Amino acid sequence: MSFPSDPIAAVTHPDPYPYYEHLVAEKPFERDERLGLWVAASAEAVTAVLTSEICRVRPPAEPVPKALLGSSAADIFGRLVRMTDGPGQQTLKRTVTTTLEGFDAAGPSREWARRLPAEPAEIAFRLPAYVIGSLLGVPPDDLPLLSRLVDDFAPALAPGSLPEQVERGREAAGQLLDLFRSLSGFEDDVTRANAIGFLFQAYDSTAGLIGNTLLALATPTENLHQTLLDVIRYDPPVQNTRRFVARDGILAGRALKAGDAVLVLLAAANRDPAGNLFTFGTGPHACPGETLAITIAQAGIEALLRAGIDLEGLAENVTYRPSANTRIPVFSIQ
Repeated sequence: MSFPSDPIAAVTHPDPYPYYEHLVAEKPFERDERLGLWVAASAEAVTAVLTSEICRVRPPAEPVPKALLGSSAADIFGRLVRMTDGPGQQTLKRTVTTTLEGFDAAGPSREWARRLPAEPAEIAFRLPAYVIGSLLGVPPDDLPLLSRLVDDFAPALAPGSLPEQVERGREAAGQLLDLFRSLSGFEDDVTRANAIGFLFQAYDSTAGLIGNTLLALATPTENLHQTLLDVIRYDPPVQNTRRFVARDGILAGRALKAGDAVLVLLAAANRDPAGNLFTFGTGPHACPGETLAITIAQAGIEALLRAGIDLEGLAENVTYRPSANTRIPVFSIQ
């Protein structure tokens, strides 16, 4: 099988991992002139970029995507701890982390996995919203609406989103804010935005984790939990992220200039023998949701297995949902 044409095309390639291993060995941190990006592939380069003081999660001149300006989506985006830097970021990050650590997701995950239709797409894309929504205090009767709104909102924030996706996301954002304004405990703008952030950050990543684990289970195993952990490293849902250089500096032996953008290949660094697990990032913006994602995914997959899902049939004719950073299988049968 040929290599993908570039690191972005790799996300939806049938098997991008030999290509990633090639990049780690031969091009650990190089500039791709065709893409107009630096590409960090090795563990050393990925760590350097994600922990650097000269890198930002958004272009300094565009803290909120232009397509979202003038909408409720911009109000949410601009207050997300995931999308901000600066002195207050780590204080807010500790609050978010403490909230996530306080969630007892096992019971709600099993409950909603049992109640939702035992179909891969339903479990992958609905279960995270139902579980996290219930943990945040959304009434059960409002969870179907919440799930639909997250369906519309999350794609609008993805790299390369289409104009119609952005428009649906702008509309959904206002409804999401209205829903959380009606709940106790979400009286201020920052709290509401980051509650919504829990939902959309889990949307693609947990769906990808569930789908990629179902593919892995087509090879018989007796340990679902270990399979989930293996998928997180070797076929992760989040394949890459981006950083933007705020001032000139040296990163992993390369001279970068203010305004440069870096594509950070988490999935490649996971394959670097010199590295650790990078799926959930590292540094000030490392994602604290690993335990929550695994809990939800495991409950959903267990429900599908109890329903007798045909894993071998599911693994036939698999394609991947169009995305610049998230690897989510699309199954030809349900």
